[in-house]
Amino acid sequence: MKLPLQIRAHKVSISDVIKDDIREKAASLDQFSDQIMACRVTVNSPSRRQHQGMRYNVRIDLTLPGDEIVVKRQLHEDLYVAVRDAFDAARRLIEDYERKRRGVVKLQKAAPHGRVTQLFPGKDCGFLETADGLEIYFHRNSVLHDAFDRLAVGTEVRFVEESGEKGPQASTVEVMHPRRRRRVQAISAGE
Repeated sequence: MKLPLQIRAHKVSISDVIKDDIREKAASLDQFSDQIMACRVTVNSPSRRQHQGMRYNVRIDLTLPGDEIVVKRQLHEDLYVAVRDAFDAARRLIEDYERKRRGVVKLQKAAPHGRVTQLFPGKDCGFLETADGLEIYFHRNSVLHDAFDRLAVGTEVRFVEESGEKGPQASTVEVMHPRRRRRVQAISAGE
């Protein structure tokens, strides 16, 4: 950290042991980012409840180049737990900041999509065809949101494929909405 740590207490007094714990946890944040310019920690006890006693809130304000991270934790009866939870949340947010700064983005693999080619309502099953022409079996129980009865030949779906006893089958089938279908087509056209 480039600036000294600031610890403030509001409506509560905090012991030197807690202050040392906060200093230690704040110093440990430097291992996740060398970009932290300032850290301000505020310990607050906004109210005392008759049946629950004192509850603590820990707020952490971190200043980084081009960004500010603020952690506001829910109230907790144990000040050590409140401090730990707040710094755990701060660590996760710093890791996200560093991933963005380095340009590392988590890419989610889109579920494959296909089109229903055959339906057998009496047997509660059907087949769908993938973009590369593979035929995949699915059962009524695999269709999300009880949409099996709304399926028709030609309906576009997303699915999760798995190996079945007689070949590939869809373990999950979801009807694609027209909005999603256009987005998938736009992405495919841009490739």
